Amino acid sequence: MTDHLPSAAQVRAARALLAWSQEDLAKASGTSRRTLATLEGGGIVSSETMEAVRSALEAGGIVFTGNGGTEGLKRR
Repeated sequence: MTDHLPSAAQVRAARALLAWSQEDLAKASGTSRRTLATLEGGGIVSSETMEAVRSALEAGGIVFTGNGGTEGLKRR
């Protein structure tokens, strides 16, 4: 697990890598599709939501990399 929360771009890329829809990620993270749309559009969501999204994506096989402007991800 990383020590930082993923960016909106990382969440979009992670979903694409897993071939997950926003609905798939909403179910996996226990949040709503509308909240994910807000997050992925660069809007503000709670840190609890971000942690739930990160955990769901990591459980799906995503590894977040980088910190401080050099963000990335890969599939485990």
